[in-house]
Amino acid sequence: MNLSGIIAYPVTPFSHDNKHVDLEKLGEVIDVLLDAKVDAIAALGSAGEAAYLSESEWKQVADFTVKHVGGRVPVVIGVAELTTEQAVICAEHAFDIGADMIMLSPFSYYKLSEDEVFSHYESVSNASSLPIMIYNNPATCGVDMSPEFMLKMVSDIKNATMIKESTGDIQRMHKIHKLSNGKVPFFNGCNHMALEALNAGASGWCTAAPCLIGERPKQLFEAVKQGESEKARELFYQQYEFLEFIVTSGLAASVKSGMAIQGNDVGEPRKPLLPLDYSAKQRMTDMLADLSW
Repeated sequence: MNLSGIIAYPVTPFSHDNKHVDLEKLGEVIDVLLDAKVDAIAALGSAGEAAYLSESEWKQVADFTVKHVGGRVPVVIGVAELTTEQAVICAEHAFDIGADMIMLSPFSYYKLSEDEVFSHYESVSNASSLPIMIYNNPATCGVDMSPEFMLKMVSDIKNATMIKESTGDIQRMHKIHKLSNGKVPFFNGCNHMALEALNAGASGWCTAAPCLIGERPKQLFEAVKQGESEKARELFYQQYEFLEFIVTSGLAASVKSGMAIQGNDVGEPRKPLLPLDYSAKQRMTDMLADLSW
């Protein structure tokens, strides 16, 4: 499957008592992303608080997302489980409901060896025919995979087809491009590196930013692809402070607070996560005002 462009991450709305997923609100969030002309919807990532959902809630969100998108763009389902058994269950479910791809992270408590990580990915690949995006996000998942190792998995595991790199090290993206002779698609998962990553040959940008700033990320992507370097730089620096802020403040908390500021209350993040404090909300308000034209 050829995937490129803006891969957008919806937050997972909760009821006001924080005990239930609000599917009606989730539909509204997805519609905001589709209106922003994104190229794919990636449910159940970090911004979607997948780690804080029960298995039944996870399936609810996955099922609803595929049905609501209804084939308008591809749907990627995030899978980040401590055990291979549970990751296989999630991958099989993603296939059964008609998702287009899974984004697989080697989430871990213990430090995993490369053999263990390889076995994890291979087991998931054998359980589902869906393409796998290898997701390297050591800050969240506790496992750091080198470009060489991820390319080995792409080469040796039948459904591993692309890479999402989120360490914030641009040299890793250069290495993926160079070592694969530009043949393995890779995606930027570090918001404030979007311009560098796209210029380094990234096939796309995985981001929750369109939840709040609409078409701005897509405009940046298009400018880079069209070779409009001055326009791309201008668009990037308009967004830069905001992109850095939502990462450092926590994606779920910052995006949910931002949506509330814009009049679209999708509930608070699930504890132990907390909403933005007063000063952070004020800063968010100011940044969104500057980006509203």
